Parts: sequence; structure tokens; C-alpha cells
Amino acid sequence: MTQTLTAEPVASQDKPEAPAETGRGRLRRIAPAVLAILAGLALIAWRASIYGNWIVDDAAITFAYARDVADGLGPVVAPGSAPVEGFSNPTWLVLLVLGRLLGLFDHGTWFGIPDYVLFPKLLGLLCCAGILVLCHHAARAVTKRPWLATFLAAAVMAAIPSFVIWCFSGLENSLYALLAVGIAVLLFRATIDGRLLTARVGIIAGVLAALAALTRPDGAIYAGAYPLAVLVHLHRDTIALSVRRILVSVAAFIVPFGLYLLWRYLEFGKLVPNTSVAKSQGLPTVANLNRIGELLDYVGPALVLAALIGIGFALAKCPWRAALATLLVPLTLAVLAYVVIEPDWMGQFRFATPVWALLAITGTLGVFGALAQCKPRGQVVLSLGLAVSAAASGSGLMAQAHQFRSEPTLSMCYVADRIGRTFNAYADMLGLKGGTLLAPDLGGSSLTSRLHIVDMAGLAEPHIAELINHGDMPGLRDYVFNQVKPTFIHSRGPWGPGNGVSSDPRIARDYYPVISYPPQEGKPAGDWVRKDVVPNQAMLTKLRQYADRTVHEMDAKQFEWPLRHCDDTMRRGQTTVNKAF
Repeated sequence: MTQTLTAEPVASQDKPEAPAETGRGRLRRIAPAVLAILAGLALIAWRASIYGNWIVDDAAITFAYARDVADGLGPVVAPGSAPVEGFSNPTWLVLLVLGRLLGLFDHGTWFGIPDYVLFPKLLGLLCCAGILVLCHHAARAVTKRPWLATFLAAAVMAAIPSFVIWCFSGLENSLYALLAVGIAVLLFRATIDGRLLTARVGIIAGVLAALAALTRPDGAIYAGAYPLAVLVHLHRDTIALSVRRILVSVAAFIVPFGLYLLWRYLEFGKLVPNTSVAKSQGLPTVANLNRIGELLDYVGPALVLAALIGIGFALAKCPWRAALATLLVPLTLAVLAYVVIEPDWMGQFRFATPVWALLAITGTLGVFGALAQCKPRGQVVLSLGLAVSAAASGSGLMAQAHQFRSEPTLSMCYVADRIGRTFNAYADMLGLKGGTLLAPDLGGSSLTSRLHIVDMAGLAEPHIAELINHGDMPGLRDYVFNQVKPTFIHSRGPWGPGNGVSSDPRIARDYYPVISYPPQEGKPAGDWVRKDVVPNQAMLTKLRQYADRTVHEMDAKQFEWPLRHCDDTMRRGQTTVNKAF
């Protein structure tokens, strides 16, 4: 049985077969590609530089796990803690662990920049470079100017603040986008070359999908990319072969992902990460599809419409339209993954990073295909339409970038100082050798706190995660006051109104307020210390004076953290009184 090709090879349409290349000829051929990739990467890096040293606090949770895994303590968020899967990005964790073992991460500074900032950002840059290399690999199959298509796709990605912000946030977004693009380009080129129904393509697609699922839980959706691509081009003469290849691809996904699930169950006793339990991911509904409109509004409906017109024209006229249809499969899956997952509090569409990368590449290739089929007048009209749409969208995207720079999402460094180091100072002043801290922000605090942090958000606390998942806030409060009895409590933002800990009568009975913020939705906010660890009122006054002197200054400078860093290293036990390293 032979495979029915879904597209004619395109290389022969663009140029005749070339004679054997000399070294100089090869250099002339690859130079435009290298320059385009480097220029596009420089553009993305330039846009990332406006956010300075900002690392989002959630990223530091994985940093803390990486430190402890590298130190031989196992998958724990702090020494002495029970193993809990408070991370949901094992592949990213592995890269950070390797960095620490090699002395590149969590050791000191590079050229005056802390490696806890520089190393994850360099990983993000390398992943973006990989995305551009894959983009060029796709483009050179369908256009005589792949370098131009690559640079324009990079320019689109650089122009979207959401893509840049989260690729350089310290989180796994850049790796996740790279894997999604890898699957897309693999299927795109396989369709063009007539290799879609080969076992090799199915296996690689399955393995990449498994890696995506181990980078973010919603990445499991890409296990459907190869089967759907095969079904899109299904022909009655290849049904049996198609079924066999789909089964091979599914097996290639199940084996590595299944092994991790087995390890997860043996290590943690669960089949899903504890973070998923805490975030209460529910089943999707039809209403979730409304979130597609959020993405359109963000990037600009006019630009998306112009790109869709180009893609539509290419699908109708291009000789490689079947491959373009294949490329739309992972893009559709990326959009579905975004709309299905619970909305994120961080803003700037954190879960949409693969959407932006795939949209930029698909849109660019589609427009190039449309322009190649248009007459000169049509090329002018389409080009002008795209330019006007890009200008209209660009102003809005620029405003989004500046807004985020002025008020970025909660910074790792702010949390490291405000919660980790501040409560260390409280404990030192009280002469406490140990103690517990109930707080909702686990990232930076887990890198600097010497106290046992009880995660109010439940990400690294299985019992709290279960209570949150079931909406049992009275049970959560009983657990806190009757069993945990934390030495310190920090509650602020949505947590007071959300779980009611700060307004529970037992907090007034058992705790002294150290510093207070204006009530939020009528609920108290601030820091508390348990009464039985305070020897006298003079010490309480000392704690309050220290907090009044330091905490308000930190809060006033909260949004300055993107422009600086919080010292050369972060170590457990550091305080805001004396940051000795």
C-alpha cells in the first residue's frame, strides 16, 4: 500500500536543483538565515530587556525545588518538608537542576547579574532561538525568502508583550512554546515532503507531545496533533497505514508520560500534580470558547483578520495548502488548551504563549503563500492592509508593554524580602530557632525563609489543596488554627476575603498584629505573631517598630524590583536587617 501525498514537494517549484556546493557557496546560502535568526532574536531580547531583572514569584517555587533536588534532598520545597509535587513543569525543573549542578544557577553572579535572574532568562532566549530556527526550517520549504519570513515572524512575537513577558519570566513558557512549534514544524515539513505516514514522524511527534505534557499539564493536548493531522489528510487507500501510524505515535507519547505518571504516583500518591488540585481545574463548558475573544482583543482584531484573510487565500490557492492545513492543527490545539484551562490571576495571558508563537509562524507563512499567488495589485492591497492593521495593533500592544513594566506581576524579589527575609528578622528578634509561617506567596519566600512555610494557596500543601478544591473554607480555618497553629501569619490581597483566616475570631484570640494594611473587602490584612512566642509587650513594640520602619519602604518600592535585583544570592536565613552572604 502506498501513501497518497498531500502536497507536492515545493523546493522544485522555487528553484532548480543546484550543483554541489562549495564552502563559500554554502556560507552565502546560510548567511541570510543566520543573520535573520540573530536579528529576530536580538529584537525579542531587546523587548525583554525593558522588564529588567523581573522574575515572577511563581517561578521561584521551581527554583526552590531545583535547589533541593540538586542538593540531594529530593522533590521538596524546603529542607525537612515532605515530598509534594508543588511544581507542574518537570522538564523545566530538570534544566534548572542541571544548571545548578554545573554551577550556572543559584550560586552567585555573572558579570554582576545574579545567576538566578540570568540563567532562566538565557534558557528562555535559547528556546526563542530554537523557535526561530524551526520557523526558518518551515519557511525554506515554501518560499525563496525564508530569512525574511523568519525575521517577520520574530518581529510579530517580539511585538506581543504576552509572549515576551512570559518567555522571560523564569517560568517554563519558552520551553513549552518551543515544543509546540517543534511539533507543528515537524508535521508541516512531513506533509510537504510526503513523510507524514512514516513511523519516524509519528514517534517524534509523540515524544515531543510527552515532553510538552511534562512541561505544562495542558501540554497533553498535543498528543492529538499527529492523529488529527493524519485524519485531516486521510485517504481511503491509506486507512490501515494511518491507523498503524496513529497507534505508534500514541504509544510514543504514552511510554515516557506514563513512566512519569507511575513515578508521580509512587512518590506523591497522586496522578495529578498537587498544583492542579489546589487550582481546582474543572471541566470545560461552551462558555470557555468566549475566551478566544480575549486573545483577539489583546493582539488586535484587525491584524488577526488580515492574517486570516492571507491564510484563507493561501489555503485556496497555494500548492502547499495541505501543509498549511496541517500547521493549523497544532495552532487550534494551542487555542483550545488556552480556553479550557482555568483563567490565571497573573494577567498578560500567561497560558497563551504557544498560541502567539504558532500564530506568528502560521500567519507569516500564510501571508507569504497568499502574496506568491496574488497578482501585483493584490500584493499591494494585502501588504497595505497588513501594514495598517499592524500599526493599529502595535499602539495597543505597546501600551500593554509599558503598563506591565510600570506594574509587573508579583516579583520574586519583593516576596523574598517582604515575606522570607522579613519574617526571618521577626524570628531572630524573638530568639526563635524554628517556627512556621502561613503565607500565600511561596516563591521568593521559599528561597530565603528559614521558617517552615505553610502554603496558604495549597500549591505545596496537599491538605490545604484538597480543602480549597472542595471549597471548604471553614475546614481550612479549623486546620490552620487547631492543627498547624503557625508561629506567624501573613495575609493580604484576595486571601483574606477568600479564606477568612484573617477575620476568624481565633486570630484575635491567639495572635498579635505586627503590621496592618487597610482592610480588603472588609477583611483585615497584614502580619500576625502568635501570642505565646512574644515574651513581653516591649518585644511586641520592637517588632512593630521594625515592621513599620522596613515593610512600608518595601511596599513603596514594590514595582522597582524589575529594574534591580534582590542581592547577589538568595539563601535561607537571610534577613532584611543584615543581608550577609
